Amino acid sequence: MFRRPALQVLRQFVRHESEIASSLVLERSLNRVQLLGRVGQDPVMRQVEGKNPVTIFSLATNEMWRSRDNETYQMGDVSQKTKWHRISVFRPGLRDVAYQYVKKGSRIYVEGKVDYGEYMDKNNVRQQATTIIADNIIFLSDQTKEKA
Repeated sequence: MFRRPALQVLRQFVRHESEIASSLVLERSLNRVQLLGRVGQDPVMRQVEGKNPVTIFSLATNEMWRSRDNETYQMGDVSQKTKWHRISVFRPGLRDVAYQYVKKGSRIYVEGKVDYGEYMDKNNVRQQATTIIADNIIFLSDQTKEKA
């Protein structure tokens, strides 16, 4: 008499656990980044032993806002904050195109995903790094024109 309800509870628990496990397998997530900015340095290509080469460059994005809350749109001081992003390109075709055509000052659009990693610096101190792994780059303009 006591054994039967305990077995039913156990079956419900196991069934519940298997439903949770199957729902976790079907769960989706998204790691997507879109950046529009100017290249801060010419790309470099690096290769670690036994791994595929990677093209790396920096990209600056700006956030702008007005410091005053005026009703007139033109009034108020405009403030700006620049964020720097480390872009890494691993895809073979895109990696080579980025290395050849991305230049300092170019305005580009980058799509990719965020990657967090660690590395050891020159002093053997563990550092954290945030990188954007690019899977698409769109060239929007040539280098900035310098004023003569």
